[in-house]
Amino acid sequence: MFNYLPLQWLFLFYFYSFFGWCFESTYVSFLEKKPVNRGFMRGPFLPLYGCGGVMMLVVSRPFFQNLILVYFAGCFGATLLEYITGVTMEALFKVRYWDYSDKFLNFKGHICLESTLFWGVLTVLFTHFLQIPIEHMLLLIPYHVLSVVTLVVTFLIGCDFMVAFKTALDLRDVLIYMEKAKEEMQKMQKRLDTLITSTSEGVRGGIETRVDALSSTLESSFRKIKEKINVNPSGYVNDVKDEIGELYAKYRVLMSNLTPRQIKGFFAWYREKTILGNPTMVSEKFKVNLEEVKEKVSSIRRKK
Repeated sequence: MFNYLPLQWLFLFYFYSFFGWCFESTYVSFLEKKPVNRGFMRGPFLPLYGCGGVMMLVVSRPFFQNLILVYFAGCFGATLLEYITGVTMEALFKVRYWDYSDKFLNFKGHICLESTLFWGVLTVLFTHFLQIPIEHMLLLIPYHVLSVVTLVVTFLIGCDFMVAFKTALDLRDVLIYMEKAKEEMQKMQKRLDTLITSTSEGVRGGIETRVDALSSTLESSFRKIKEKINVNPSGYVNDVKDEIGELYAKYRVLMSNLTPRQIKGFFAWYREKTILGNPTMVSEKFKVNLEEVKEKVSSIRRKK
C-alpha cells in the first residue's frame, strides 16, 4: 500500500492541502458567520494538512493491517508534527496560529489530548477509507499530465508561500514596533508626570499611565494637557508648556523616522489574509498589541 512515485507524493501533498483549506474555511466561516479565507497562505492551500496527510500514510504503512497500531502511530506522528510546526511558527513570527491553552491536558497550548485522540481516529479513517478512492483517482491520471500539473502548482504555491512568509514577518515587525513605541510613550508620559507634578500639585492624577494605542492616543493626551494649560495659564509655568511641546514634536519626528515603510502600509496590503484569515491566532508576548491590530483591521473592513 501507498507505494507512490515522488511526483505522486507531491501531488497528494497539494491535494490534502487543498482539502484541508476547504474543510478549515468552511468550519471557521460557520463559526464566524461570515466567509473566511482560512490559512497562512493566500491561495486555497493549508500546508499543515498536506504534511499531515502524507505523514499519516507514511506512519501507517508498516502497520496497515493492525488498526490499533495505525491509530497510535497516527496519534504520535500527527501530534509531533503539530507541536514542531506550532513551536517553529511561534519562534519565527511571534504569533500562534492555533491555541489549545483552554483544552484539557494541553502542553503549552501547542498540543492537547483532545487533538491527539482526534488525529488517531482521523488516521484510521483516512488510510483505510478515504485514501482508497483517492489512490484510484491518482493512478488514473497519466504520469506526464500529473507531472505538468504538479510542477505548475509547485510554482504557484512557491510564490504564494514567499508572499505569506513575508506577510507573517511583517506582522511580527508590527507587533515588535508597537511594543517599542509604547515603551517610548510610557517613558515620555512619566517624564510629563514629573514635569507637571513639580509645577502644580493640582494635576497629580491628570496624566494616565495606561497606554492603549499608538500615536493617536498620545496625541490626544498632549492635546488635553495643552488645552488645560491654555485655559489656566497661571497654573503652569511657560517652560513646562514649552518642554511638553518640544517632547511632543521630538516624539512625532522620531516615530515617523523609525517606522519602516512596509509597516506603514501593513493594513493596506495584508489585512485581509493575515488577520481576517486567522481570527483565532494569539500571541503571548504581544497579546495586547495583536488585539489592537485585529480591532483596527476590523474597523477598516466595517468602513468599506
